[in-house]
Amino acid sequence: MMPLPGRFLTSVLVRRDGDLFLFDSGEGTQVSMKMLNLKWKKISAVFISHMHADHVTGLPGILMLSSQVDRTEPLYIVGPQKLRDYVESSRRILDMYINYEIRFIPVETGVVFSGDGFTIQAFPLIHTKPCYGYALVEERRKGEFFPEKAEALGIPRGKLWGMLQNGGTVELEDGRIIDSSMVMGEARDGRKISYVTDTAYFESIADYVHDSDILFCEGMFEKALAATAREKRHMTSYEAGLVARDSCSRILCLQHYSPRYSDKELKILERDAKEVFPDTVLTKDRMTFAVPLKD
Repeated sequence: MMPLPGRFLTSVLVRRDGDLFLFDSGEGTQVSMKMLNLKWKKISAVFISHMHADHVTGLPGILMLSSQVDRTEPLYIVGPQKLRDYVESSRRILDMYINYEIRFIPVETGVVFSGDGFTIQAFPLIHTKPCYGYALVEERRKGEFFPEKAEALGIPRGKLWGMLQNGGTVELEDGRIIDSSMVMGEARDGRKISYVTDTAYFESIADYVHDSDILFCEGMFEKALAATAREKRHMTSYEAGLVARDSCSRILCLQHYSPRYSDKELKILERDAKEVFPDTVLTKDRMTFAVPLKD
């Protein structure tokens, strides 16, 4: 809710195959990006959860910095309708120089952005303003091709191998029909990264973020302050742990802490979440995570 020394406002940046996707843009986001030596022009899209200042006030700085790096590709901005008004009024009042196209996409439940091999999906949350969570979901990858199986079946190298690797069926000169399943392994799941912030707890969150490799989820209050969390329509870290457990997520990354907790006291939030989900990480500024491809 407020930036503190060593604790900036909420933002999560996902890098995938050279593209950067920014989820929320709290005050000072561009400072952390500079410290991590990340390139602003590589940001393909920005996804804003809701129109509270602590999630959007870093966006004008990001937009202006992008104009300093000869950007030619459009920047997609996904979020509530008022986000367009906020950006356009900021451009007008601050006389912001923008030398690239900005394309607004109003957020609604379902797929809001897609690319080669992935989609980004939005889902509704419960807060004091309309608020959405997001999940980057990769498509399933083809199974591994086993050349030794192809050779054992007497399939000549070249075009036929390629057809089988693409899921096709081929006929050999001796009349045998070879299906791709005879030389390919099972299809492999893609990766999933989910982002949840500023919401009251409800069980269906787990359905939206199911099987996340990383679940970034707010844990604003300790379990003892559950009544305060409900009143303000936020989650406790214990409830974040419930979401991670019930969604079969692999790692829970707690974020968006109340400023009432000092850095030392944040361990209280971590303890509550680990009570139900041991694989919990208390995230800090500029912390990075690798999400490897699945075998």
